[in-house]
Amino acid sequence: MSEQANPFESLQEQIDDAAAYVDVSEGVLERLKHPERVLETNLSVEMDDGSVEVFRAFRSQFNGDRGPYKGGIRYHPGVNRDEVKALSGWMVYKCAVVDIPYGGGKGGIVIDPDEYSEGELERVTRSFAKELRPLIGVNRDVPAPDVNTGQREMNWIKDTYETLENTTAPGVITGKAIDSGGSAGRVEATGRSVMLTAREAFDYLDKEMEGASVAVQGYGNAGWIAAKLIDELGADIVAVSDSSGAIYREEGFDPRDVKDHKNETGSVADYPGAADEFSNEDLLTLDVDLLVPAALENAIDSDLARDVDADVVVEAANGPLTPGADDVLAETDTYVFPDILANAGGVTVSYFEWVQNRQRFYWSEQRVNDELETIITKAFDDLTDAYEQHDLANFRTAAYVVAIQRVLDAYEESGNWP
Repeated sequence: MSEQANPFESLQEQIDDAAAYVDVSEGVLERLKHPERVLETNLSVEMDDGSVEVFRAFRSQFNGDRGPYKGGIRYHPGVNRDEVKALSGWMVYKCAVVDIPYGGGKGGIVIDPDEYSEGELERVTRSFAKELRPLIGVNRDVPAPDVNTGQREMNWIKDTYETLENTTAPGVITGKAIDSGGSAGRVEATGRSVMLTAREAFDYLDKEMEGASVAVQGYGNAGWIAAKLIDELGADIVAVSDSSGAIYREEGFDPRDVKDHKNETGSVADYPGAADEFSNEDLLTLDVDLLVPAALENAIDSDLARDVDADVVVEAANGPLTPGADDVLAETDTYVFPDILANAGGVTVSYFEWVQNRQRFYWSEQRVNDELETIITKAFDDLTDAYEQHDLANFRTAAYVVAIQRVLDAYEESGNWP
């Protein structure tokens, strides 16, 4: 792609676009565009062969006006300071748009986890948890899983924190295994909110989900769960991809069978009956009713956006479209429903987990799913109300108008502490 947008600059541009419709002073606006603090640390960790390797790690705490900082920890070789800052900012507005009482944070370690043993990853994780210990806490900053992390890593962080603090504090982190204080419904939460957003979007636009053609870029947890749940609404999943390749079949796939194939082979590629020589770019430019980008940020830039032929885009990934792509798709009447609503199921059910941890009272999966549906559908209605009230160019700006106003209200009600 020709346009490699800096994610932090993309976030700031999105905030500026929405701020034109919100009564906010220049100084307070600057406050909303920058993190309150960023931890950058180097982790010295002993490897299995006795050598010591150093890993750079980050934790950004962007804004805490509405509650404790909240956001995942990712393990990826592409992690950098600006990415973590951007992701922590998106978390602020994601939590605000679905109206849950959190601020925004994000963390990451520059590492390819596939290159390390489980023991090495545990030592890296516990080393990072030790560095995070002064910053995190049930009422301070509550991390969660993200790219290449999951229940295992969250359990290690929880145990490290509890051991060093000599306490029991399951609410210090979310995304844990059920037996370690996790919540039912958490694994499917992000994909479920993508499905709910897609369902509400099609209803709002007077489109039929039954028989709709769907392409999903990225077949990790969020992408495959979204594909499965959208398929259950009667849509046809005609294309999916992962980091190893893409597959297409006009009559559609069974997303569960594709997932089984990926589990067996490590990739969706070479799925029986799929079209030959089908690329990730081909998937993103397919003539489909619904496109779900569910990989990493900047998947679609302004150049590629000119070839996007989907009627509706629902963002499962964080920041998959650059601001330039947003502009192009607005001109072509492609409806984009933004990440800070569509993938907010993960943080919403993390909030449910945190509430359950604090109460020491745990909910059924049905209750979790019902509560999630209530929150996502209410947030969707708030977004479309703002879109219509302000006659906005796109739904992303509408989401930020709603979210910024909520953060502003919390800030102004608290007063300015010197």
